[in-house]
Amino acid sequence: MQHIYRLDPPPTMDGLKEQRMLDFAMENAVRGDPQSVVDAIDHFCRNKEWAMNVGDEKGLILDKLVRETDPLLVLELGTYCGYSAVRIARLLKPGARILTMEMNPVHASIARQMIEFAGVNNTVEVLEGSTADFIPQLKQNYGVDTFDFVFLDHWKDKYLIDTKLLEECWLLRKGSVLLADNVVYPGIPDFLEHVRSCGRYDCTNYPSRVQYINKEDALEKAVFKGYL
Repeated sequence: MQHIYRLDPPPTMDGLKEQRMLDFAMENAVRGDPQSVVDAIDHFCRNKEWAMNVGDEKGLILDKLVRETDPLLVLELGTYCGYSAVRIARLLKPGARILTMEMNPVHASIARQMIEFAGVNNTVEVLEGSTADFIPQLKQNYGVDTFDFVFLDHWKDKYLIDTKLLEECWLLRKGSVLLADNVVYPGIPDFLEHVRSCGRYDCTNYPSRVQYINKEDALEKAVFKGYL
């Protein structure tokens, strides 16, 4: 189906870009069709206002690795407005679920609306608050054993801290896939040093570009080898 995008001037009531992105998706995408929501957000970010989603180019790499992993349980660190949660959810088999963590309450609220509009709210649960608070609770309070796939796309100084916390809380198993965004721009050298040198991961780098602009970036895939 080809979508006709409205390019009306954005509302000016609150000046909030994220709200404008949500409004655009709701006006131009099809309720219950996650692919149309992803397409509408990409169109908004390329043609109206840049936003920090993983984006369409790196999103294809994300899609490929989600399909290869075929996860039942996904953890996302950094929900933002729900783009990547919707993007991942549209590829999951019945019964799979995503727990996604977002510190910013405004972004969490917008993400919940985006996820509900896309029709994947039965798959995706938004946990609003600090990763440092939520990660240690996941086994006891959220029925988590281990994660099949973890997507890191939050505060860059938290990548290494939260990866070590996942390890310490025994939330990874042999074969768990970690995928980290923005490892070239702005760069996460401490995270890369850990996963590439600690002996617990097999790593693959996927060169790409920063979402919606022509600037070098990459994703890093780190497959957990077990507790050595």
